[in-house]
Amino acid sequence: MHARHSSTHPLLLASFACSLLALACGRGETNTPDDAAIDQAVSDSSTPQPSPWVYPVARVSPQVDDLHGTAVADPFRWLEDIDSDATTAWVEAQNKVTFAYLETIQTRSAIRDRLESLWNYERFGSPWTEGGRFFFSKNDGLQNQSVYYWAESLDGEPKVMLDPNTLSEDGTTAIGSLAVSRDGKHVAYALADAGSDWQTWKVREIATGNDRSDLIEWSKFTGVAWTPDNKGFFYGAYEPPKAGDEFEQLNKNQKLYYHDLGAKQRNDKLIYADAEHPDWQFDGRVSEDGKLLFIDVSVGTDVRNMLYFAALNRGGKLDGEVIKLIDELEASYTVVGKVGDEIYLSTNLDAPRGRVIKINISGYLDPKLAGKRPAKPTIVELIPQSEHTLQSVALTGGRLFATYMVDAKNEVKVFDLAGALERTLDLPEPIATVYGFGGKHDAKQTFYGLMSFTRPYTIYRYDIATATSEIWREPKVAFDPSRYETRQVFYASKDGTRVPMFLVHKAGLEPTGDAPTYLYGYGGFNISLTPRFSVPDLVWLEIGGVYAQPNLRGGGEYGEAWHEAGTKLHKQNVFDDFIAAGEWLIDNGWTKPEALAIGGRSNGGLLVGAAMTQRPDLFGAALAGVGVMDMLRFHKFTIGWAWTSDYGSADNAEEFEALYRYSPYHNIVDGAEYPATLVYTADHDDRVVPSHSYKFAARLQQAQAGANPVMIRIDVKAGHGAGKPTAKQIEEWADLWGFLADRLDVQLPAGFGG
Repeated sequence: MHARHSSTHPLLLASFACSLLALACGRGETNTPDDAAIDQAVSDSSTPQPSPWVYPVARVSPQVDDLHGTAVADPFRWLEDIDSDATTAWVEAQNKVTFAYLETIQTRSAIRDRLESLWNYERFGSPWTEGGRFFFSKNDGLQNQSVYYWAESLDGEPKVMLDPNTLSEDGTTAIGSLAVSRDGKHVAYALADAGSDWQTWKVREIATGNDRSDLIEWSKFTGVAWTPDNKGFFYGAYEPPKAGDEFEQLNKNQKLYYHDLGAKQRNDKLIYADAEHPDWQFDGRVSEDGKLLFIDVSVGTDVRNMLYFAALNRGGKLDGEVIKLIDELEASYTVVGKVGDEIYLSTNLDAPRGRVIKINISGYLDPKLAGKRPAKPTIVELIPQSEHTLQSVALTGGRLFATYMVDAKNEVKVFDLAGALERTLDLPEPIATVYGFGGKHDAKQTFYGLMSFTRPYTIYRYDIATATSEIWREPKVAFDPSRYETRQVFYASKDGTRVPMFLVHKAGLEPTGDAPTYLYGYGGFNISLTPRFSVPDLVWLEIGGVYAQPNLRGGGEYGEAWHEAGTKLHKQNVFDDFIAAGEWLIDNGWTKPEALAIGGRSNGGLLVGAAMTQRPDLFGAALAGVGVMDMLRFHKFTIGWAWTSDYGSADNAEEFEALYRYSPYHNIVDGAEYPATLVYTADHDDRVVPSHSYKFAARLQQAQAGANPVMIRIDVKAGHGAGKPTAKQIEEWADLWGFLADRLDVQLPAGFGG
């Protein structure tokens, strides 16, 4: 789950197919659940059939809500008070049971050792320039957090700019975002503690390494934008939350401020706010020439946004009013760059797969024209919509670098500023993901990173004049990619929609019907799952597993139509796509239900919860991470209200009906045999509050019949996932893979981990 302007991207986030009275329904069948059966199921605290697992007792409350005339039971509402003595005791008791079980898994230590061995490789972030200096991040291997460096030249001696590993003993303090001033002399950086989305901004003098007195608090989902005189910056922030409610209180009424270096935050100037629209969020960006402040106006996670701007004087202060260039929430607009009086944007206006346009704003800047400005700007199309989805655009070195998704794989095209195609880059791998191409308008070179499922993030230097690439940094991982292969298949979902899926496995592996398979998905918020390099996934491949990654509706792989097909009243399409992927893997001989595990995080955790409650017969195990499990109350906590653009809201009668039919927490049935399940969350997750996972696990433990365990792993001093220390990631994945190895009866290869 993400907010539109979060500095982390997580990673990132319709109806149930099975009736409560007929759980083992046929593949893809859709029935309407019986409301009375739901209420009865969640009101009975007894488990109809014996289970070999003894779980901590969870008090059952008589809480019942009347939602649009429907009585909805919520027996574990008390777990929403995450800091209460009762919840704290429950968390401690659950962790005791979970870790006692995990410690009995013999393969877990070997998996952990191999994770640590593979993770121990040197890796870099793509470099960028400010004020003639070069900046980049680097991790020596097992450092909990990457370190930021600067150098006077690309190959100059690097010096430490920021080392977050020195800020806490356990590595749980991370840098959430940073911005270097235009002269390269200062860096504003945001610290996030224990995985929280809340950020505290500080300012450091780069040459001396000393922090200034500047301190910005209660900032979230925002970056900073330095003024051209390097004397201050713009940022977004909220009013301080109530004491003790920092991780649950709704986040609304964000405001955009200007901060003068050396000033106290209480003296910062309010630049823009809108009390009539508390859901609106504002993110500032200063044009490269320093003449304009762009204000991106968004509403939660809605892909649509508005675009305002204001002129800046030589001192970097606002010179006149804020002008509402685009004042309708009808499409997405991303500023690519500004050349003279023309701004370049990527948009899905009248182009659901994206295009590039430009707008001349000279008529908006003349103060004499105030009140006579056009109602809508004149748009000039530069790069029209193509058959493939436009993922990103960068204006660097007088060129437009456009990255497209071609069936969830990347292709990069280079255009001149008139929109004429110059070339398509020859990428070293056909199934890969590409990031980068940032830089100044007069840059002679740019950098991009490329990765695949078996190739770590490799950084290339691209010479703009000669159109040639060369490797700048290539990580060396103790892993032989030639022993594995990636293929892409296409399968039909329940309604016949053609869905792509990546399969990664040992080279030459043929379907035998019994390979342990991990099916991972997301399906929401316009997030696309393209090929990615992951150390945990390498370990899964090494122990003989098949990794399957479908591109579900709700994502952005095929543009806005694909995204909308998995939202609100159409959300069931996402679960149907995921279930169909599991059926395809079984029907085509790759695996069998008892060897098929599913996983997902955040919105993907919802995906797992919905799939396993709709089709418990289809999966052998489930890993549900930081998921949205109560679809009737998600909008009542922190940034949850922002997700209604994708999910809808239980406050709306029609959307309530759809949400109620698939809400994982509300569709658990007593006496059903659910897959072996490990729910995992964190006590400091203030994006998807942990009560979602708490309530889901308590209800599942209450209802589960048979021998499959239902465990919950609750990390402490951790959040939604961003900035999680390397050590914590290794421990978490050792537990997750250990759980699957135990429940799917995976036999480690001879010599594994040695």
